[in-house]
Amino acid sequence: MNWKTHLREVFHTLLIAFAIVSFWRGTWGLMDLYLFPENHLVSFWISILIGVVILYSTQNLFKRLI
Repeated sequence: MNWKTHLREVFHTLLIAFAIVSFWRGTWGLMDLYLFPENHLVSFWISILIGVVILYSTQNLFKRLI
């Protein structure tokens, strides 16, 4: 592998990492604004509950697909 190919791969990796971080930053910002903005404790617990439900449901879906 030459250095140009390696440099291109590093650039693409950094670009993808930046895109992922930007997406999650935006998602969390919107949740801060719209998901119980007046009550942070309730917002945090609801966020945890939503995450657990999504993880549980996708795990079961994955098991059924295999």
